[in-house]
Amino acid sequence: MTPDEFLRGLPKAELHVHIEGTLEPELLFEIAARNNVTTSYSSVDELRAAYEFKNLQEFLDIYYEGAGTLQTEQDFYDMTLAYLQRAAADGVRRAEIFFDPQTHTDRGIPFDVFLTGIHAATVTAERDLGVSAAPIMCFLRHLPAEAAMATLEASLAHRDKFIGVGLDSSEVGFPPEIFTDVFAKAQAEGLHLVAHAGEEGPPEYVWGALDVLDVERIDHGVRALEDATLIQRLVDEAVPLTICPLSNIRLGGFARMEEHTLPKMLGLGLKVTINSDDPAYFGGYVSENYIQTFEALNLSLDQMVTVARNSLESTFLPETEKRKLIGELHTYVTENRP
Repeated sequence: MTPDEFLRGLPKAELHVHIEGTLEPELLFEIAARNNVTTSYSSVDELRAAYEFKNLQEFLDIYYEGAGTLQTEQDFYDMTLAYLQRAAADGVRRAEIFFDPQTHTDRGIPFDVFLTGIHAATVTAERDLGVSAAPIMCFLRHLPAEAAMATLEASLAHRDKFIGVGLDSSEVGFPPEIFTDVFAKAQAEGLHLVAHAGEEGPPEYVWGALDVLDVERIDHGVRALEDATLIQRLVDEAVPLTICPLSNIRLGGFARMEEHTLPKMLGLGLKVTINSDDPAYFGGYVSENYIQTFEALNLSLDQMVTVARNSLESTFLPETEKRKLIGELHTYVTENRP
């Protein structure tokens, strides 16, 4: 078995993937056609060429247009199942999937449509693919906190279909503190809490996510390295960081993979995981992120196994299920390590 094959098959969890960001151009055009939606692009090739964005905002502009083609429960089911099929092929045993309700409710698409479709695909994946999956609802931080609170309140009628809340979209200028009351209410409802912080925003946003929002995981967090006290806090509390290497390159966080600080983060004892973020746009699903990171940064297979173990330990699964998956990882490594 080659190292690439080993990394692809490595039992892992994906903890940072936006389901709308898995919409491949081929499926996007198929869905647009059946819904009679016109896009700005005349072909799959033209759309792929537009993916040469230079920053987060340029990416978001294309991302929201793609999401605008989604209209029916079947659309959301098809998109989610397509992702979970790829995830299964990449060794993913657990996927905790972000979805952006405001992207859809603002277009008049109700929770009954998009969340029912997403949830139904997770049920199919567990039954047919052996992949456990659960949605996490993200608030768009560039919209007012009042809109996030209204979204949370509307979502509670569907509480059985998702496990947590998060915070995403444009980071700079929208610190976590804006959403204090929303996260407090979500926590009171028994939901898990995560937030994007320290991707483009400063380390102070990571502090805010931890201290004010009381999150359990930090999504991204690469800029935490600028603050030694914060690093020690993250290490001491074993706070998971859901790093997305290909995303960091495509959005200009690092000029090239060889410059990524992931090895330093591992060396400091940070609880690093590797994820795909928006793989249809950033050029690779989770195994491609593992493989490119491993090759460009001269990481060892032992370090990659640590990353996979971190991901399984950082899920919101019950402890007994985590132990089972970690046992599966141990068996796989014992039997297949090159």
